[in-house]
Amino acid sequence: MLSLSILVVEDGQSQREMLRDFLRDKGYDVFEAKNGGRALDQVRQNYFDLVLLDYKMPEMDGLEVLENIKGINPEIDVIMMTAYGTIETAVDAMKAGASDYITKPVELEELLILIERISRQRTLLRENKALREELRGKGVTTDQIIYQSSAMNDVINLAGRVATSRATVLIQGESGTGKELLARLIHTLSPRSQQPMITVSCAALPETLLESELFGHEKGAFTGASQRRVGRFEEADTGTLFLDEIAELSLTVQVKLLRFLQEREFQRIGGNRTITSDVRIISATNQDLEKKLKEGNFREDLFYRLNVVAITVPPLRERKEDLPPLIEHFLRHFATENVKKIQGISAEARDLLLKYEYPGNIRELENIIERAVVITRGDVISNSDLPFFGAHLPPDKNEKNIPKTLKETVEALERSMIEGAIKETKNHQTRAASLLGISERMLRYKLKKYGLK
Repeated sequence: MLSLSILVVEDGQSQREMLRDFLRDKGYDVFEAKNGGRALDQVRQNYFDLVLLDYKMPEMDGLEVLENIKGINPEIDVIMMTAYGTIETAVDAMKAGASDYITKPVELEELLILIERISRQRTLLRENKALREELRGKGVTTDQIIYQSSAMNDVINLAGRVATSRATVLIQGESGTGKELLARLIHTLSPRSQQPMITVSCAALPETLLESELFGHEKGAFTGASQRRVGRFEEADTGTLFLDEIAELSLTVQVKLLRFLQEREFQRIGGNRTITSDVRIISATNQDLEKKLKEGNFREDLFYRLNVVAITVPPLRERKEDLPPLIEHFLRHFATENVKKIQGISAEARDLLLKYEYPGNIRELENIIERAVVITRGDVISNSDLPFFGAHLPPDKNEKNIPKTLKETVEALERSMIEGAIKETKNHQTRAASLLGISERMLRYKLKKYGLK
């Protein structure tokens, strides 16, 4: 994690020095200011990752200082320290941009937990920024990798770290989550990026043909082998071989793959010449390999060779923050592809898209948007253009509560969407606002309007 640069703003000298000494002992670079004016001077002249800010100070209170800090550099994190631990104080601080707050007298271990959380977040943001810059340098655009959830942020950062190594990688995840796209990202970021990446689906071919596909064969090796065939291991030499659906390998092919991983050599079917190949193996599966181990359908030694670094891609239902940018991307893509002027998606249709669970993950979302763009007769996607229209709406329990007017209908839908977003993000307002496609300020207004907490 980062060694943060921290500014402690506290008018009480003993409290300020205690915090300063404690944080320096923990390895942080700590500065101090005894009032708001000096704090703002420090922020203008120096770089800080984090400001610990007392709420109650003479001349300029913490809330005013916070607003000024955000005006100077909005990326500085601020933890508000207050002896007045009321809900109103916390809400005011969070509205003004504070990352968190802590009540006084400050519990040092609690403060340390807050600071470590901010450090982890800033580390991920920096790694993610560096990774995106590297991707742009290699021609990989955000059209290919679309996410904004913290879950996928962790996945992408792990992929970036493992890419530069020679380690085998096992990518796990449900069908349609983007495992092959992640494998291509790893290859693109690796020293092998200028060499080929060969993809083989282990479920697409029967055992005999798959063995020939991977290792090649000599002329006359079996009926129909009229000429020599070079296998994928040879074609991928100095590059990357991506084995999709690795759980479908037969035990016979597993033995040959294990030998290659151990010795980096193999023989073509029907041949006796040993061939070496410098190939990096990335494999993927949507099955539980550990369960197949217990059932005796997958070799334990092969599993450990493939599973040097494991990356699990979460399903779309567990990272719904990624839905808005994915929906917008697919909408633009298919509107262009089908030469249609699509202006957007109705509020009702968007609500259905955000609530749906997507058992087929991103691949299913892509198909749903393509279908909607193709069949819609207007320039706005409506709920009737979606295949699951009406299938996931809760039944009305009280007919008297059914909205009658257009205004009532819109307000009922708006309230439902906000309640769903707040529940989905576990009361995280920033994520909820992003999910709804509105500002945090607008979300707070709507919450107050509908009496929602």
